[in-house]
Amino acid sequence: MNKITDILSNKKILIWGYGREGKSTENFIKNHCDVLKADIFEGSESEVKAGDYDIIIKSPGIKVEKYIEKYTSQTELFLSQFARQTIGITGTKGKSTTSSLTAEVLSKCSGKKVLLVGNIGLPCLDYYDEIDEDTVIVFEMSCHQLSHIHYSPHIAVFLNLFQDHLDYYGTVEKYFEAKQNIASHQSENDICYIGDQVPFFEKRSKEIKVFYDEPMNFNMLLKGKHNQYNAAFVYKIATEQFGCDPEKVIKVIDNFHGLSHRLEYVGKKCGVEYYNDSISTIPEATIQAAMSIPNVKTIIIGGMDRGIDYGKLVKFVKEHPDYNFVFSYESGKRIYKEVSGLDYCRYCADLDESVKTAKIITPKGFAVLFSPAAASYGYFKNFEERGEYFKKLVLNS
Repeated sequence: MNKITDILSNKKILIWGYGREGKSTENFIKNHCDVLKADIFEGSESEVKAGDYDIIIKSPGIKVEKYIEKYTSQTELFLSQFARQTIGITGTKGKSTTSSLTAEVLSKCSGKKVLLVGNIGLPCLDYYDEIDEDTVIVFEMSCHQLSHIHYSPHIAVFLNLFQDHLDYYGTVEKYFEAKQNIASHQSENDICYIGDQVPFFEKRSKEIKVFYDEPMNFNMLLKGKHNQYNAAFVYKIATEQFGCDPEKVIKVIDNFHGLSHRLEYVGKKCGVEYYNDSISTIPEATIQAAMSIPNVKTIIIGGMDRGIDYGKLVKFVKEHPDYNFVFSYESGKRIYKEVSGLDYCRYCADLDESVKTAKIITPKGFAVLFSPAAASYGYFKNFEERGEYFKKLVLNS
């Protein structure tokens, strides 16, 4: 085990990127490390003066053409000390719900102190002082956080893999390569829970497969088969790795309310129900969402066009004339070109117009689902802002 404070102390540090994680790293260094210097940098790769520093702590999402030995990240530093007590959770979809549910179940059923950190909006180094040797850490891990790391958590969870972030990685293969680090550095003493929608890759740890189509009968508040699948991972980890009572685990799973912007029930207006699924950034997520709402009639789709394959979604639209589809923004425009001849498909300029249209065309007793199948960037700061804006349009009209 390498103590983070020992790694950073008496070093010249560059913090590259000053968002939430960069600020967290700066605060950690100020409070825990005696460094020679700690500078903040927000420029491009070509402007990095690597020779002036011993360690460069790069924020997730900063793309580099040539990764050098001096680069590290908050995630890598954290795992260098706490990997043995960390449950790392990744996947194209479902990782926030699964991470939150895992933390909830273990907090209530394992008798241990549990911390939830990571990509869910909780920088891991912010919780450094709360960790003792018996603390269980549930760490939601994005592809960007996993890129180039040299440590893997003791328990790795890899839910699924679909096309995403192609604007950053270029190919699915490179995206998958980043995701693989969740387990690539595990030993024979570690465990990897992996979904059957993840391609095979080499690992030394014990692999436990979870199948999407295996029977799962949780009586959950959360809608959708995909949430039954997410819960199956949680149930297996809690009962198999922590010896939790199965009945208690099931009770916590069934009563879990879920997170905002993930098939979130917004309310009923003029006899029509509205659901906010702004977290949806890929076709598979939108298809799952549509199949999860029994009375859905209108689906609002569209956002940033990152060049992903929309073939599955186009096929779904063509096979479901019982739905109304409202497309918007650049990705919506691309999909609409494939289905514009269908009278149940419409194109609107933006979310404002889409919601207005949905209110007109959706009969009472049915539901409107906002599930964009695209990223929010270029139109909104993030999926949370997009979801909040949708809710505002629904509730304030």
